[in-house]
Amino acid sequence: MHDAVNVFWKTITIFVVLVILARVLGKKLLSQMTFSEFVIGITMGTIAGAFVVEQVKGPWVLLSPAILTIVTLGLTYLNLKCITLRKLVEGDPVTVIENGKILENKMQKTRYNLSQLEMQLREKGIFDISEVEFAVLEPHGQLSVLKKSQNLPVTMKDIGKPTPYKGLSTDIIMDGDVIEKNLKRHKLDFAWLYRELYYRGINDIKKVTLATLQPDGTLYTDVTEDNQEKRG
Repeated sequence: MHDAVNVFWKTITIFVVLVILARVLGKKLLSQMTFSEFVIGITMGTIAGAFVVEQVKGPWVLLSPAILTIVTLGLTYLNLKCITLRKLVEGDPVTVIENGKILENKMQKTRYNLSQLEMQLREKGIFDISEVEFAVLEPHGQLSVLKKSQNLPVTMKDIGKPTPYKGLSTDIIMDGDVIEKNLKRHKLDFAWLYRELYYRGINDIKKVTLATLQPDGTLYTDVTEDNQEKRG
């Protein structure tokens, strides 16, 4: 029993320490971490694991992964229920561009520099920072951007044109296997499917990599043998 208590409190301690250190490192996605930050993260995890293994002997150490899983699930649940805890663990979104003005002081507080800002803007297809009205750095490291109204693309609603309904396509065939439940859900049968494939010159279902039913009722097909798309 003493060993179980020992591994429990040591695992919890390590978990809390790593969460605090992760918060200190700031709001960054793994892909945005510098080489040194990545090395630090790996090193912290290795040291934490080595600490638990060193302090807890025998099979009791296997409790540590289970405890970490339970604590993580518990923390996730508490985050859903408690806004204060959620902000403490995940942090708040930070506005880095407001009314077209870069807020350098807020960027400095989050250790977020102009190079990172420009990189994330380019990832969203924005190469001219003057097009941006608002930019918000989210707690998970993503950048949410609102362009200035004059730089937003014109929509059909803007010009008063009606648009047809655009829904989601449904997978009918994947890797040569028919998904029967999707056929039935749309009140279709194999006879309809074989007929549609025949019209497209497809005689063997196993040669179909993907077939999807479009919202307008047409069937999109991709055939393996020639790697060419066939649309219906």
